[in-house]
Amino acid sequence: MSGVDCAWLRMDEPTNLMIINGIMMFDAPLDPHRLTGMVRQRLARIPRFRDRAVQRGRIRWGWRRDENFDVDRHLVEEELPEPGGDRELEELVSGHMNEALPFDRPLWRIHLIHGYGGGSALLWRLHHCIGDGIALMVLLLALADLEPDADLRTDGGGLWGNDNPLSELFGEEPLEPEEAYEHLEELLPQGARLLTKPAEVLGSVHPWMLRLAAVPAFLKLALRPRDTRTPLRGPLSRGKRVAWSRGIPLETIQIARQRLGGTVNDVLLTAFSGGARRYLRDEGFDVEDLNFRAVVPVSLRPVEEMAELGNEFGLVFLSLPVGIRDPGERLHELRRRMGKLKRSVEPWVVLKLLGIIGCLPRFLQDLVVRIFGSKGTAVVTTVPGPTRQLYMAGQPIRDFVFWVPQSGRLGMGVSTMSYAGEVRLGVATDVDLVSEPARIVAGFEEELEEMIAGS
Repeated sequence: MSGVDCAWLRMDEPTNLMIINGIMMFDAPLDPHRLTGMVRQRLARIPRFRDRAVQRGRIRWGWRRDENFDVDRHLVEEELPEPGGDRELEELVSGHMNEALPFDRPLWRIHLIHGYGGGSALLWRLHHCIGDGIALMVLLLALADLEPDADLRTDGGGLWGNDNPLSELFGEEPLEPEEAYEHLEELLPQGARLLTKPAEVLGSVHPWMLRLAAVPAFLKLALRPRDTRTPLRGPLSRGKRVAWSRGIPLETIQIARQRLGGTVNDVLLTAFSGGARRYLRDEGFDVEDLNFRAVVPVSLRPVEEMAELGNEFGLVFLSLPVGIRDPGERLHELRRRMGKLKRSVEPWVVLKLLGIIGCLPRFLQDLVVRIFGSKGTAVVTTVPGPTRQLYMAGQPIRDFVFWVPQSGRLGMGVSTMSYAGEVRLGVATDVDLVSEPARIVAGFEEELEEMIAGS
């Protein structure tokens, strides 16, 4: 196990598990036997999903093939309580957020949830040590089909006999960079460039220049003061709460982007900042001139190395201008700050630091994580998803939302993902800090409406 993956494994705490959680929603019931067959044929063929995490000595961890591996040990069926709506699904997912995955088997689990409306839901739980959020989200999308019956065909193309171009990224034989990019672009046309650009930029910089720039970047990171104290920061409990937004058409977000400038991601970050402002203001907190930092993952993985999984990403600390009331002014200030970070080697420095602390004794890693965790308030990530409808076990995926782990003892994780022409925001919080994350989600939606209307 690499030092970086070991670091993420050892960041697990009872109040904050390093598990990526995602929900797929379906309007029709899923067939359990068909789902099991698809998982066995596809996901179980990825070596890392058949490996257990085992401790080797006092510090290091490694991977060992699970001799008792059985897909059935990783699939759980549950019935959603009546009336089986979003509220009940929210309660069920929240209840699982702080449930650890057993170490006597590979660190992943799929919950098939029956009784969600007239259909089903799938809760995917994947430990961060297996891979970073980008790699695992691309893998989950690669498991899906472009046509309803592709999983039943015996003569289909693709790595797993399916018709999904993303599956080719996870073959045993590595692809050439151009070929890998084409497979990614075919299903994720808007996200391919965004996902590969940071790795390309760093790859074009001479190694000695990176090392030279790393020293001041590390000092700046280490000497950065603690983040602003707000009700969003504080001691954690063992309770989590999740919420998600309605599907927001990308066309609607484009209207705001054309009015105010920037990218779709700029608009979404601006709307989240406004939603957090509304929440804090309603809690009686002084939001004037307020800034707090979002810890933003930046993928550094060459796309042709997607099959290796593991963690290949760094972090930047983006100060969100929450105190600016006007959305247009807030967006322009956010873009200015993001522009500075795009020219930084900070993500590369953080990746190297994670690799180092993963090889240190646990108490030293905890100390470093605690120090750097004090410099942010929330983990905020964006995954640009597929532009078209996908199918899982024969049924169309209606919606897809996920929640990022909150490393460094942070109390809030914020994720946005686009799928089939819509974007959803997912928010996960510690209940002792924010007991109703749906209020932040509501503020996000209100901010977007204001940005579109221009009022």
